[in-house]
Amino acid sequence: MYRISKILNHNSIIAIDMNDNKEYILLGKGIGFGKKVSERFESAKDCSVYSLQEKSERGTNKDLVKSVSPEYFEYANAILDEAEKRVGKLDRGILFPMADHISFAVQRIQNGEQIYNPLTEDIKALFHSEFKAALILRDILKKEKNIYIDDDEIGYVSLHIHAAKEDIHTSISMKMAEAVRRCVDIIENEKKCKIDVMSLSYNRLMNHVKYMVARVVKNEELKLNINDYLEFKIPDSFTIATTICDELSIALKLEIKEVEIGYLAMHIERVLLSEE
Repeated sequence: MYRISKILNHNSIIAIDMNDNKEYILLGKGIGFGKKVSERFESAKDCSVYSLQEKSERGTNKDLVKSVSPEYFEYANAILDEAEKRVGKLDRGILFPMADHISFAVQRIQNGEQIYNPLTEDIKALFHSEFKAALILRDILKKEKNIYIDDDEIGYVSLHIHAAKEDIHTSISMKMAEAVRRCVDIIENEKKCKIDVMSLSYNRLMNHVKYMVARVVKNEELKLNINDYLEFKIPDSFTIATTICDELSIALKLEIKEVEIGYLAMHIERVLLSEE
């Protein structure tokens, strides 16, 4: 049983769950239409329910609901629905910081401010499904506000989706994209070549770096050390891998274990062989 404490608009309300006496935001088509404060209703069927008790990187959920217009929670909810179809179950608590981000993005667009995301192409490749899900925001904003949101902004929204997928902070998703870009830059500079980002070997390298960063963040460690063998077998790739791990440790402020070098070298060698 719920009791309405505030009606945000036709599609969103704040209500108290009378079982735990806590507040939630309920999002669903027409859920607020014709309802009144203090009205009680049995269930939240056909709507999404989010707790206002939690905190996120942007502040408490309750404070965000006060400061962000309700339609942005609807937009974020629609994106999460689409994302779950593509990538599976998500931590839906990301709704609040995502709605806040979309609200600021719309303000920037309406003020004619253009942001630049140097990692957009890497994000598209690294988090392909997440980016596809975030793209529905373009259609939503075109329909609801008659504005165009570009790929750079969509890229940032897709980072929120990935964070919800992996249960990590959004900044870690950004670090993954940064790590891939830095890795590619170092390889290209060292070997004076241009990596084909459409190749299978690049895709494998990209995913390896993504999971390497995830392991470092979660303090997980590979069990089998193949450094001695690969330092002898593929010395050039091993040297590049060492440079990358050293630089990423400094740039990302994360300790990358020595055992990671050999596995990264193996993927670098595959990329270089495919470029010959």
